[in-house]
Amino acid sequence: MQIARLKAVAAIFVAGFLILPFAKQGWAQESPKQPMNVSETQLRAFAKVYAEVEKIRQAYEPRLKEAKNPEEGKQLQKEALSKMQGALTKQGLTEESYTQIFEIARADEGLREKVIEFINEER
Repeated sequence: MQIARLKAVAAIFVAGFLILPFAKQGWAQESPKQPMNVSETQLRAFAKVYAEVEKIRQAYEPRLKEAKNPEEGKQLQKEALSKMQGALTKQGLTEESYTQIFEIARADEGLREKVIEFINEER
């Protein structure tokens, strides 16, 4: 069960890595199923987590490629996911709140631009 949870966390972050960098190219606008007000504080927390996870990914990706065996790879992956979870916790976000903010920003061009601005500030 913990492995499934770790995979879910990883999937959320991977989606963020794949989608947000292309945000400036434009997307079809989708409305979130339930409108949610997102404060600037929440957006900044999201940006901090995103930037931290990006750093973790950059640090662990080469190490994962160089892993000598599957067990070492799994251990490195577990370490990276633990650090990603720590980044969420440090900013007071949960996997669910991170995902909600991500989805809302994806659907709202103004929020998306603000999130990208905050992420760039954090880099």
